[in-house]
Amino acid sequence: MIFPVSKISLQRLSDELFDQKQVCLSVLRLDTLHRVVSGNKLYKLHYFLQNALQQSLNGMVTFGGAYSNHLVAMAFACKEAGLKSIGIVRGERPPLLSHTLHACIDYGMTLKFISRQEYSEKEQPGFLKEIKAEYENYLVVPEGGYDPAGSAGAAMIIDLINEDCSHICCAVGTATTLAGLLQGIKKEQQIIGIPVLKNMHDIPQRIKFLTNHLFNPQQLKIINDYHFGGYAKKTPALVDWMNLLYQKHQLPTDFVYTGKMMFGIIDRIKKDLFQKGSKIVCIHTGGLQGNLSLPPGTLVF
Repeated sequence: MIFPVSKISLQRLSDELFDQKQVCLSVLRLDTLHRVVSGNKLYKLHYFLQNALQQSLNGMVTFGGAYSNHLVAMAFACKEAGLKSIGIVRGERPPLLSHTLHACIDYGMTLKFISRQEYSEKEQPGFLKEIKAEYENYLVVPEGGYDPAGSAGAAMIIDLINEDCSHICCAVGTATTLAGLLQGIKKEQQIIGIPVLKNMHDIPQRIKFLTNHLFNPQQLKIINDYHFGGYAKKTPALVDWMNLLYQKHQLPTDFVYTGKMMFGIIDRIKKDLFQKGSKIVCIHTGGLQGNLSLPPGTLVF
C-alpha cells in the first residue's frame, strides 16, 4: 500500500499550560492521510494486503460494527489494490445504513449482517472455519487488524516521528497500534496508552500475542481513566472539550479514540504526570468519519 506521507505533519500545539509546565506537545496528524480513510488503519492493513496479493487471492474478509473505521479502511484499500472485500457486520441490517456502511458500499465492499450472538463467536474455531469455507479464496482479517501482521504494519508509524521525543501517546482499542509502536521505540522513550474501553486489563497479554516478544515494562504506561463510559461512549463534557480543542488549535478529533486520548494526556499534563522538559508526541489515529453519527451542529468542525 502506498501511503501519501507528504500529507502527514507533526503539529506543535502552543498553550500557556504547556509553557507553565515546561513540556512540549505535538500531534502526529495521521488524520490527514486521506479524506475518509485516515490514521492508523491503512498501516495495520499493509501486510494483509501484501499477503493477499502475493497469494493471488480474490480478496479479504473482515469484521466490524456499523461505525467501524476498520471496515471503511479495508473497503478502500481493497478497491485500490484490485481486491474484493467482504464485511461481516455486527447486528441485523438496519432500515437506514450508517454513513460508514454507505462508504463501505461505495468502495465496493459486500456487507453481510449477522446477529450479535453470532458475532460474539467470530473468534471461535468453528465460526472461522465456516467463514473460510464460504470465502475460500479470501484472506480473513481479524477485527481491527488484531494480529501480528497488523502490529507489524503499525510499527511503520514510528518512522514518521522525525524529532526526538520522550513520550509517544496513543488511544488503545485492540492494542494493535500500541504493540506496533512498542516494537520501534528507542530505549529512552515511553509509550503511554489511553484505553477507550472499560476494564481493559489484558493489554500485556495482547502485546505478547501481537509481538511475540517481551518488552521493558518501564517503557509502557497504561492510563485507564479516560474511557468516558466505554467504547464509543461520550459525555457532553468530552464533546465541549473537543470543540474547545479545535477552536484553540484547529485540531479536529473523534469522540471514540483521539478525543479521549488528547483529553487524557492534557489532563495529565495539568496534574504534573510529565516531568519538566518532556517532549510528548500524540498519535492522531484518524477516524473522523465516525463523527458523522453525531447530530448536525454537535461539533464546530
